Amino acid sequence: LLTFHDLTPLRRVEEMRADFVANASHELRTPLAALSGFIETLQGSAREDTKARERFLAIMQEQARRMARLIDDLLSLSRIELNAHRRPDTPVDLVPIVRQVVDGLEMLAHDRGVSVNVEAANALTVLGDRDELVRLFENLIENALKYGAAGKRVDIKLAPGAAADGSPEAQVGVRDYGPGIAPEHLPRLTERFYRVDVTESRAQGGTGLGLALVKHILNRHHGRLTIESAPGAGATFTVHLPTAGTGAA
Repeated sequence: LLTFHDLTPLRRVEEMRADFVANASHELRTPLAALSGFIETLQGSAREDTKARERFLAIMQEQARRMARLIDDLLSLSRIELNAHRRPDTPVDLVPIVRQVVDGLEMLAHDRGVSVNVEAANALTVLGDRDELVRLFENLIENALKYGAAGKRVDIKLAPGAAADGSPEAQVGVRDYGPGIAPEHLPRLTERFYRVDVTESRAQGGTGLGLALVKHILNRHHGRLTIESAPGAGATFTVHLPTAGTGAA
């Protein structure tokens, strides 16, 4: 009697976990090295240099904030994965959630010179975790404001729609008019730590986990994300969520 067990999925999970740990360690090591270097400089040659001290402290503060953002995203991802098997069952209206997020990002939009236009239905109710949905739309809209700022406009449309099987769903599209994304990057955008442009992402304060969080939140809510983009034509990220009382999208 011979019994065969396919260990490929287990090995793939182990590889993904190892990659995740390596990437997270690298992302934390970089700002930590910068902090250590500036601390040594301030303790030594720049001890009495007021101008250098002020400049170094500002850089150190930004690096500390970068580490805090990364840790916050890592903890959020861990919490979402812990509850991945439990689908939220509380009715929530997406319209006030999106408007709240837009209001909260008003200063960022102002600083980037971007106008945000919201076109919404009267109500769009889904079964969801309100805090997670706020985080989801914060990530999508903040990305549009940062990476699509060149287009000076972000359009958000909330409307009822239908999934491929005809079941009703809520659709929220976030469109920017920035430089767009090349086709080869689109399938990998929701991977942890994947970035189209690493330097630009870090300059914008990105951790490489924003869209991974979006994907995991949608998985828990039985939803999905579609992305449409082309170089020079901006990008549209559309959230699809089954409306309250329906099955998976």
